[in-house]
Amino acid sequence: MLSEDQLKVLLTDMEADTIERTTAVSDTDKFSQAICAFANDLPNHRNPGYLLIGVTDKGVLSGLTVTDELLKNLGGIRSQGNVLPQPYMTVARFALSGGDVAVVEVHPCDLPPVRYKGRVYIRVGPRKGIANEQEERVLTERRVALARSFDARPCSEATIEDIALGQFDAYRREAVDPETIAANNRNIELQLASLRLYDPKPACPTYGGILLFGKNPRFFLPGAYVQYLKLPGTDLTEQPDDQSEISGDLHTLLRELEGRIKLLIQTTMRKVTAFEEKLQPDYPEWALRELLMNAVMHRNYDSNSPIRFYAFIDHLEIQSPGGLYGEATPENFPTRNSYRNPVIAEAMKSLGFVNRFGYGVQRAQALLVQNGNPPAQFEFDEHSVLVKIFRRLT
Repeated sequence: MLSEDQLKVLLTDMEADTIERTTAVSDTDKFSQAICAFANDLPNHRNPGYLLIGVTDKGVLSGLTVTDELLKNLGGIRSQGNVLPQPYMTVARFALSGGDVAVVEVHPCDLPPVRYKGRVYIRVGPRKGIANEQEERVLTERRVALARSFDARPCSEATIEDIALGQFDAYRREAVDPETIAANNRNIELQLASLRLYDPKPACPTYGGILLFGKNPRFFLPGAYVQYLKLPGTDLTEQPDDQSEISGDLHTLLRELEGRIKLLIQTTMRKVTAFEEKLQPDYPEWALRELLMNAVMHRNYDSNSPIRFYAFIDHLEIQSPGGLYGEATPENFPTRNSYRNPVIAEAMKSLGFVNRFGYGVQRAQALLVQNGNPPAQFEFDEHSVLVKIFRRLT
């Protein structure tokens, strides 16, 4: 929040478009529109905007007495749910010689456009307005640039003690060229931060760091595991032959999934010609691997739901929490994609679990066709992606 001296300067600054003055004390619509506009920060000042209550348009104090009720009402605008996403704002009272001033300080939102009752308000010079299509597009594009992916956000409950540093060092040698490592004199925190695994400002690992090298990722992310079931028939209600919760750091989890795939696949002799037979699996190993790696890479780790990997007698199902992300839609899938977890995607490539970004599903489909399996079937909703892989036709 600004100081009293800074407030006195703002009172008479008639040119700034980060200030709105009013003598009204109960016009919630006016207050909310101003807060919405400052949060959108169309000019991209990246500095707070100020709503000054108890001040005329000419910067003269109105003699207002700011009550606790007024401050409570102003603060309540944030939690009422009419301004979304919720703005980051603070409220304060200043007692000046000509009267009180209630100040609402609004910080620019990293996830614009912000709407009040469904409308996008912006500042056009010293006045408010409603954004047109082009102005709203500018705000939307800024959101893409500013928004940090979940795996790059700080895990504030964790410390560097929660990271297996030996595993990180091995990964660093895969992800960073040897000359850079040899010349590196940075401390371990900065080494982690250079790969987006640690956030120096709050001094804690990122969620990507916890997922990749955490000693106990599920302590911080309860849904970070794979629920595995092997069933004797086609009904989920049957008693499973095998079941497991596969968890741990990402490298451990992925290696165990690879082992489960190998155990699931059955290979039999198949006649190729009248004089030739060959061993052929009921599922192509690399197709299953691609689809499982895809689920691990793209799932929503902010969800408490696990990835579900169910093996029925005639097909397999992989259900991943989180619907399609970014540019991907049911109509353009799988030729268009966006990365919900770019830190995880980068690490999986460095560790050799994926080869090329954006081709996993297409490669899996091609391998299924080559092996004589029907194409995998995908089902989408806003909360999950489900893929069904059917056993090879005899």
